[in-house]
Amino acid sequence: MAVRAIRGAIQLESDEREHLLKSTAELVTKVLHENSLDAADLISIWFTATPDVVSEFPALAARELGLGEVPLMCSVEMDVAGAMPRVIRLMMHVETKKQRSEISHIYLRGAQALRTDLAQ
Repeated sequence: MAVRAIRGAIQLESDEREHLLKSTAELVTKVLHENSLDAADLISIWFTATPDVVSEFPALAARELGLGEVPLMCSVEMDVAGAMPRVIRLMMHVETKKQRSEISHIYLRGAQALRTDLAQ
């Protein structure tokens, strides 16, 4: 079993609490599904949000998905001029038998433009 880090991001249409929770849950669920993971495989999830996202902590969406025993952390992304607005990013640390090359990093909606080399 190896420890791997999985990246992902989603761009919000607006900074509204329910939209943030639904979108973050979509991102987390997609990362888990595409990498054949369940809660027992998770070590931790680190969420970041661009400075313009203030309606809710993204980690709440993971807790609401039943991941309350997984260590979760939120922080603010660097405020870089010209950066894409309203983005939630995650780095999920997992235990898996997959090789690095087999990991699916998930970039949804406008966030696909952040990593065209990784986006599906």
